Amino acid sequence: MSARPRPAPPSGQPPPRSAMLADGTELDLEALAGEVCARYRAEYPDERERYGEAGHLWCLHDNQHLVNWAALHTRGYVVLDEQVAWLAKVLEAREFPLDRLARDLDIAAEVVRARVPGGGGAADALSAAGAMVRSRSTFL
Repeated sequence: MSARPRPAPPSGQPPPRSAMLADGTELDLEALAGEVCARYRAEYPDERERYGEAGHLWCLHDNQHLVNWAALHTRGYVVLDEQVAWLAKVLEAREFPLDRLARDLDIAAEVVRARVPGGGGAADALSAAGAMVRSRSTFL
């Protein structure tokens, strides 16, 4: 049995660095994603071995997008569940455990709720997206 190759770091268009909630609150997506990933890595230390540094970079990348989509959701520009379903499909095809995506969304909701004044709507959307991921057996 051969080991699965580690993923390459993210490339192409970088994720947004900031976003705005419906009430005008500006979000520092890099700082929020950094805290989400620190908490996530503390819960799943095995990912360091499995994915290496690229896994951490993907965590930051994806969480900047997730929190941005949650902010855009509060403004009526996107439907967060649709964006998360697309990401879940990509991750599932790469054999990433979707229960971990659901937990990541919970952590993102906790971070936004704790760190963003007026971020309750975005946090609620992230929590609901986590529940949506848990409720589905597959996205493929």
